[in-house]
Amino acid sequence: MINFFIEDTDYQLNNDSLIAEWLIRVAKEETHSIENINYIFCSDEYLLNVNQEHLQHDYYTDIITFDLSDVKGQIVADIFISVDRVRENSLDAKTTFDNEMHRVLVHGLLHLIGYNDKTESEQSVMRSKENYYISALE
Repeated sequence: MINFFIEDTDYQLNNDSLIAEWLIRVAKEETHSIENINYIFCSDEYLLNVNQEHLQHDYYTDIITFDLSDVKGQIVADIFISVDRVRENSLDAKTTFDNEMHRVLVHGLLHLIGYNDKTESEQSVMRSKENYYISALE
């Protein structure tokens, strides 16, 4: 089950059932199942507060993923996404807001599946996976 919530923003995800089905397909292709993911769309300030309170980080970010899974391969998570950061990142990347939002949505899921992006090599794999799955959606 995938849920979409809004905190401190007026953003509404377009085609949320289509997006949920897409994310479920991504997880299946990666041999995982989604038991429950809560995507929380919020403002920069809201996510900064989450970052400070739960991770002791004092900076803005586009996404924070909390893995709540108990069983390997079964995904349970809360994913917070700053709509403000996604909007700014889309301008910096010279892409559409929707494309960048899709990238961030699948990015969080890929982290839960086990992909990382700390090194250049990991970033390359992550970006390749993001592009592959975004192309399947758009």
